[in-house]
Amino acid sequence: MIPILLVVLAWEAAARAGLLDPALVPAPAAIVAALVRLTAEGDLLANAGASLWRGAAGFALSAAAGTALGTVMARVPAVERFVQPLVTLTFPLPKSALIPVLMIWLGIGDASKIAVIFLGTLLPVVVSAYNGVRGVDPFVVWSARNCGTSGVRLVLRVVIPAALPDILAGVRMALALTFVLLVSAELLVARDGLGYLISLLGEGGQYPGMFGAAIVVSVLGFAADRAYLAAMRRLLRWREPA
Repeated sequence: MIPILLVVLAWEAAARAGLLDPALVPAPAAIVAALVRLTAEGDLLANAGASLWRGAAGFALSAAAGTALGTVMARVPAVERFVQPLVTLTFPLPKSALIPVLMIWLGIGDASKIAVIFLGTLLPVVVSAYNGVRGVDPFVVWSARNCGTSGVRLVLRVVIPAALPDILAGVRMALALTFVLLVSAELLVARDGLGYLISLLGEGGQYPGMFGAAIVVSVLGFAADRAYLAAMRRLLRWREPA
């Protein structure tokens, strides 16, 4: 936090010294004042709530579906042969390119934003789950089978727990992409959300509020990542030596 505080203090000092054009780069004090006003008027909380709902829905769907698909790919050769070329083909595709297409198909409501996030964050989870399951020690699987564990029970109780570090790393990558895709989609076409608020304030020349809304996105993304890391440590605590 100290480096961030130093940057903010230097930014405020430069603004007060006249080194920055306030019309282009507002001072931190002006940004805070704009955030207080937006919060008091209810605009910030309402749009943040809309964004968080879309982000959470798309992220949850991609985490669940990506883990399942990656696991099945690693365990079923026929599925791997079918899906692997699709993953290889679409992985380099810029995920923001999906936004206009999905908005044409699904409209400008929540469905298109959730679909953008889901499809844009799916592949990192699929690849991580696939690599994690493929990397499970065969001796662990063999031992579990000798103890009578097989089928879905083997996957749920042995394979996925063993692959959990890789799976969780891919999900964390998807979490970061969620905020990028969410704001990108809302900037393009939306009726609410933080991306919409940033666009609206920028078009109206209310730059302190625009900067403030962008900072709120960064803070929410940082808080989500910290919370996810804390949950990740708890889930992996059993792997730590006693």
